[in-house]
Amino acid sequence: MRKSSTFFLRAVVVVIGLAVLALCIFGLPVIVREVFEYISDFAYLKFPTLIGLYITAAAFFFALYQALKLLSYIDENLAFSELSIQALKKIKYSALVMSGVYLLNMPIVFFLADKDDAPGGIIIGMVFACAPFVVAVFAGLLEKLLKNGMEIKSENDLTV
Repeated sequence: MRKSSTFFLRAVVVVIGLAVLALCIFGLPVIVREVFEYISDFAYLKFPTLIGLYITAAAFFFALYQALKLLSYIDENLAFSELSIQALKKIKYSALVMSGVYLLNMPIVFFLADKDDAPGGIIIGMVFACAPFVVAVFAGLLEKLLKNGMEIKSENDLTV
């Protein structure tokens, strides 16, 4: 595979990572503070919510790092290797962690939506919880396809 296509993907991963890092540094504390000023009845949940969001950010950055490693494996013609399978497995687990943390924060979203009388808040919260789950399923599917591809490759190497 040409390195220009993986270079473009690396650049996209880095830009996404920098945008999320800026959001974590500058946006999350302000957003969480303003939300919990609005629902002051649950102000004691401010720091657990912020910690949960930073846990998901750490899992996200770990998944981005694994994606960069996967792209380097592709550049080195190691796409059908155990290293690629391990990277996909780690991406899958970090996406599951993100989804789980967002599901744990759903009661807070429910209280916020109930206070604001906005039923769409629950749907938006579920989108945040389900999107990483879809990524985990996709990474698991790619992991399985790579395993099957490696088995076929090893069988073909033995017959030649």
